[in-house]
Amino acid sequence: MSLRAPSPRYVLGLDLGTSSVKAVLLEAESRAVVNSQIQETRAEGREQDVGRIVSALHRCVAALPRERLHRVERIGVSGQMHGVMLWKSKEGCIWQTTEAGFTFQPGETSHLVTWQDGRCSHEFLASLAQPDSHLNLATGFGCATLFWYMRNRPQFLKPYSAAGTIHDYVVAVLCGLKRPLMSVQNAASWGYFNTRCGTWNLKILRDSGFPTCLLPAVVESGAIAGKTAHEWYGVPEGTEVGVALGDFQCSVYSCMTEKTDAVLNIGTSAQLTFALTPAFRPPVSPNPAASVAYYPYLDGMYLAVAAALNGGNVLSSFVGMLKQWIQELGLEVPESTIYSRSINAALNVARSDLAVQATIFGERHSPGQLASVTDISPSNLSLGHVTRALCRGIVENLHSMLPCQRLIESGVRRIIGSGNALSRNEVLRQEVEKVFTLPVVYGKTVDSAVGVAMVMLDRK
Repeated sequence: MSLRAPSPRYVLGLDLGTSSVKAVLLEAESRAVVNSQIQETRAEGREQDVGRIVSALHRCVAALPRERLHRVERIGVSGQMHGVMLWKSKEGCIWQTTEAGFTFQPGETSHLVTWQDGRCSHEFLASLAQPDSHLNLATGFGCATLFWYMRNRPQFLKPYSAAGTIHDYVVAVLCGLKRPLMSVQNAASWGYFNTRCGTWNLKILRDSGFPTCLLPAVVESGAIAGKTAHEWYGVPEGTEVGVALGDFQCSVYSCMTEKTDAVLNIGTSAQLTFALTPAFRPPVSPNPAASVAYYPYLDGMYLAVAAALNGGNVLSSFVGMLKQWIQELGLEVPESTIYSRSINAALNVARSDLAVQATIFGERHSPGQLASVTDISPSNLSLGHVTRALCRGIVENLHSMLPCQRLIESGVRRIIGSGNALSRNEVLRQEVEKVFTLPVVYGKTVDSAVGVAMVMLDRK
């Protein structure tokens, strides 16, 4: 008589972005990604149609193998932390039966106002009560947007009884929650939340007339929010669902193998981060001039984050400038050719004495510091010199925000390098290894959907 091997179990990871939704199935025992799907939301702009995002979510999950969805043990959900949407708690969704099983559609909901929303000017933010938080308040933060509606369109808020991020909404719908739950990660990124005591600034908000009844209840990041109230594309009813997490923290979790790793991601922008010790507590109030912020992570820990606005977008601007110059000379060269030849030219220049301050987009802690080029001489004006110096400037800007010496003093032993700009550009990798003297490891994939699935897998 032969014994059959137990059926494999899976964790479903979902990431809801402003342009796409991703779903992955992680095999519980091997921790390997066995299936993944990504769908464009077709929702554009700073205010987005929730129905389109939910439709992309359904397409992702429906495309995964039904026999594996039947064996999902847990669901993890992540997304961009700062956005806000509103809904009626009992009428926020409509569950319906289809050929594929139970599914839901948004009911009485608002649009999603994304983190890119710019309606809260510096003057408007300055007019608000000072939060009791270690993080600066900014436009696109959930509480700031709700304050704007309260002052400018108060009637807009009246039909709704709940608010949260888009991923908080999905968790609430899946679990049938009457009041949404929000993780400390998301709450801290909404503003007016004190991570030291784990509570909203209720007195400050009430004194300002803020509709605190809309705020979600807050639980620890990584906690279980509830269980699925319905079968969903084969995922069984009663499957545990984690409280929604921030996409940045989940991206870090997906590639930080050791606690002594730092993660350097250079894509359109750039981030350098590492996990602080469990004993670390952030400052009581924010320092607007500080280049490093402290984001809640997991198990009461924080990430030290240098989030630069200047990364691969600087190189894209450089290539775009060259293309425009070439067009003005009456020629036509594809951007891909300009990019590859610029990198090849820089590989033939070991170092350049040309100095580029590569902050053409400014930085949050120093918005007035734009780019500059110094130490120009006849011998360093070649394409190779300029490209080499530009790549070094991008890396040196990150290093000025979070120096290598601080990484070492904090116990960091190596850097995990990731991101499209870094993977495509050998010159940029060379400059990272020169400026940061720690060992740098490449090839790790930064993936929020994988990260949130891993978090759920690791929760006891």
